[in-house]
Amino acid sequence: MTTDNTEPAPDLRRVGVVWLVLSVIGVLLVIFALGPHIPPGSATAQAHEQHKANVIISAILTPIAIGLLVYFAYALTVFRQRGDVIEDGPPIHGNSRLQGAWLIGTVTVVLFLAAYGTYALYATESSAAGAGGGQGATLISAAPAGALQVQVVSQQWQFTFRYPQYGGVETTQLALPLNRTVVFHVTSLDVIHSFWAYQLGVKVDAVPGADNVADVTPHKLGTFNVRCAELCGVWHGAMATTGLVLSPSAFSSWIAQQRVKNAPATRHLPPYHSVYYPDPIERAG
Repeated sequence: MTTDNTEPAPDLRRVGVVWLVLSVIGVLLVIFALGPHIPPGSATAQAHEQHKANVIISAILTPIAIGLLVYFAYALTVFRQRGDVIEDGPPIHGNSRLQGAWLIGTVTVVLFLAAYGTYALYATESSAAGAGGGQGATLISAAPAGALQVQVVSQQWQFTFRYPQYGGVETTQLALPLNRTVVFHVTSLDVIHSFWAYQLGVKVDAVPGADNVADVTPHKLGTFNVRCAELCGVWHGAMATTGLVLSPSAFSSWIAQQRVKNAPATRHLPPYHSVYYPDPIERAG
C-alpha cells in the first residue's frame, strides 16, 4: 500500500530543526569568519565587487550544502537497517508539502542568482569598471585625465609591460601607483593568452592583433599576483609574475630607474602601437 504524507513527519521536523540551526551558524561563519579571506579581496573597487559576489553566493549555497549533508547523515544514522533481518521498508508515495517547498525554494534561489548576476554585470559595464571584458575605445575615452596607461605585452611565456607616457620603456615587472587610475592595454605577440591580476580584479584576454582594455584604481600598497589564465603552450604554468602597488613618490623613483636601466633596449623597440606584428606580416601588409 502507498500513502500520501501531507503532514510533516517527526523525522522531517528533526532534520529541519538541525538544518536551521546549522545553517544559521554556517552562514554567519561564511560571512564573518571566512568572508574576509575569500579572494580576490578589496584592493580595488573591481576586486571588492567580485569579493562581495563571492561572499553572497557562498552564503546562499551554505544552507543548501548543509541541508544535503544533514539529510544524508540523518538517513544513514536513523534509518539504517539493524540486526540480521533484511527487508524493505513500507512504500511511501510523495509528500506534497515537501515537494512544493523544494520546488519553490530551488526556483527562488536560481532566479535570485540570475537576477543578481545580471545586475552585477550591468553595474560593472555601466560604470566602466573594467573587469576585463576588453571594453576598447569606449573605456579609453571614459578614463580620467592623468590615468596611467600600461600596455601588457603577452608572449610565450612571459608578460612585459610598456609605459608609453614614460618614453615607451618596457619592463619585466609591473608596478602601479597608489590611488591612480590605470588603464591596461592588453595584446599578444603570438598566441592567445590571458592577463589575470586577480587581487586587482582584472582579467583580460590577450589576442594577437587586438587591443583589449580594462581599468583599475589600486587602493592598497603591496604586491599582487599576475598569471596567464589561458592555456598557451608547454610553459603556460610558468607564465607568472608579481606586481607592485607603490606610493606615488616610490613609483616616480621606480619608473625613473627603469628608464635608465632599460635605455639600451628601449632604443631598439618599435614605436609604441596598440598591437605589434612580426616582420613577415608587416612586410605582407
